[in-house]
Amino acid sequence: MSESILLLLSFLLFMLFFAGVGLASMRVKEDTTDDYLVAGRGMHPALAALSAVSTWNSGYMFIGFIGFIILQGYSAIWIAAVSTIGQLVAWIWLYKYIQKEGETRGIRSLSSLVSSTSGSPEAKLAGVLSVLFLSIYAAAQLTAGGVALETMLNWSPTIGILIGFVLVVAYCYAGGIRASIWTDAAQSCVMIVGSTILCLVALKATGGFSGLNDQLYAIDPAMTNFFPSGLKFGATLWIAAFFLGGLGVAGQPQVVSRVMTLKDDKARKEAMVWFFVWQTPFIILMFLIGLSCRVLLPELGTSGAETGLPLLAMEKLSPFLGGLILASIFAATMSTADSQVLACTAAITDDIRPEWSQDHKTTKRVTLAVAVFATLISLVGQQFPGFGDSVFKLVVLAVYGLGGIFVPLILVRMMGYEPDTLHSSTMMMSAMSAVVVWTLLGYGGADGIFPSVPGMGAAFAAHFAMCALRDSSVSNPFGRYAVPSQNGLIIGGVVVLLLTATVEASYMKLGPSSSSSSGNVVGDYQVNGELSYVLLDSSSEYVADGTPWTQTYNTDAIDDADELNIVGLRVSLSYGEDEQPQGFPCFSQTAADTISGTASHLEFSTSADGQNGDGSGSHNATAEWYNSSMVGAIVSGLTMNEIMEQVDSMGAGLGDHTVEVSVAAQGDSCSVSGENEDNGEEVTYTIELVVFDYTI
Repeated sequence: MSESILLLLSFLLFMLFFAGVGLASMRVKEDTTDDYLVAGRGMHPALAALSAVSTWNSGYMFIGFIGFIILQGYSAIWIAAVSTIGQLVAWIWLYKYIQKEGETRGIRSLSSLVSSTSGSPEAKLAGVLSVLFLSIYAAAQLTAGGVALETMLNWSPTIGILIGFVLVVAYCYAGGIRASIWTDAAQSCVMIVGSTILCLVALKATGGFSGLNDQLYAIDPAMTNFFPSGLKFGATLWIAAFFLGGLGVAGQPQVVSRVMTLKDDKARKEAMVWFFVWQTPFIILMFLIGLSCRVLLPELGTSGAETGLPLLAMEKLSPFLGGLILASIFAATMSTADSQVLACTAAITDDIRPEWSQDHKTTKRVTLAVAVFATLISLVGQQFPGFGDSVFKLVVLAVYGLGGIFVPLILVRMMGYEPDTLHSSTMMMSAMSAVVVWTLLGYGGADGIFPSVPGMGAAFAAHFAMCALRDSSVSNPFGRYAVPSQNGLIIGGVVVLLLTATVEASYMKLGPSSSSSSGNVVGDYQVNGELSYVLLDSSSEYVADGTPWTQTYNTDAIDDADELNIVGLRVSLSYGEDEQPQGFPCFSQTAADTISGTASHLEFSTSADGQNGDGSGSHNATAEWYNSSMVGAIVSGLTMNEIMEQVDSMGAGLGDHTVEVSVAAQGDSCSVSGENEDNGEEVTYTIELVVFDYTI
């Protein structure tokens, strides 16, 4: 039996196990909306905690976070460590308030917390924003499942997304949040075992910790630095964004719903211990696996980084264990997606349309509609490579969007401040706008600041502005607490400045410099890559004899052309023969015409000829401006930067590209009546940019 069949059978076996666990929840469920959305508030703390770990991480941890580590190296530890500190603060402080409010007021959705009145305008707005960002988040989970199946089983991502949709609806209808929690807990137990095995195997293959460090340094010394290079806004805000992102766990409806399933504060404290006891080693395992992927799978490159964990499992584990890893990833993404769909359902039925809150059948219809919406986002996202199909970017947008919308409002209300509808709505819309604009401007990448800072910053700025400028808002922004004195503000400002100066000085002193990068180290380098083609035009044109047809194309017509390594222009031509031979008395034949094609860009130009001697013909003309001889070869005696200068266009492929097609027609001669008539040819053409994706 082939390894691919064994892998598939193992995957199906574990998927059946996870599905069986979820379906088993039907035996204890009650057909009430309260049981459907918060499991009757009687969930065991350990189950709620393990489910929270799985729901909070899932596709992001297995796919997106692994890709981030592969690209960032040791500096990715900041997002893990600092985010964990933020989560600890959320569990100790914010979740205590959320659990108490949920128990006292009987609320089932995070959006209900933004107002003291059920169905208020601000609660409706919070519900709409929850549905928007949670649907994006759920789409990221479906995308992650598609990536995993494509990588390990070579199935189309679309198939994985659609299978995920079916499973999400099945989980929801089977047992609601109870089915999701049970499945999460089972998946977490299996995945921690599989991840431990994969980590040990990967570390052995890299030569242990020292071997892993040495090989990462050989790839790029910057990979072994705990600070990343080239931060646009410095290190302080870059690190602060991760803390706020961790704190933003309190703004994630699908995680908060786990807290709402707990009976009391004692259960919350127990769940908190379980959460960190389980998540901390899991993060360490994922971090080591990500670093190992960078060493053992050097061919991944930027575009393939998110496929690291499933590819490593395929290469280093038996088909049985590979199927376990794949099933765990897929089950985790699906159960997380169904948690997000249920959280959307709660927001709609409890806040947007509170009259549906006790209608169990309508609640399930809403669940189905939300699942369809999330699936459509995932499918459409496949058409936007680099963002819509990136699990990490989708999760960052959704997590920090939700955190910015909810956490500032929760903190304000915890202080005893009761903002009215306009005040609350302004804070939420300011946060959402800041996150979206910051992301669109491209400042939210790994070298910028994740959107938690602008999101929460905009919300608090709106809060302070409303308190200062609006008569209907209470002037003291700190609620039951007094406004800090002038001396207190000065001391606080000095502490912040000193902390910022310390972090920035450390970054300048310890961060990677250009001279420490392997880009300037002479050595032996393997250049791998593949060509792809971007269509500019495809049609046909009648080209008259002696009259060339010329057309110019600009890369402005191509979306995100500046992100492509354009290294050539290819012109593909095909043509027939329209010359008509003469009959008696000449019995003339057709004569071969010469069709020429020229591809030009800047000073680069290539021409090629073809003939239609047999009645048809075809040929290509390709202008290139990179050293193709390096591809697939080991290059010695050069630095990485010198190699890049020869295989990376550095933007030189942007701008105008010109194509010229000419025909030199030749008619067969006849002594009685002269040459056959041949005035040109109909030429079919395809014009494409040549794109080279490479790793060194």
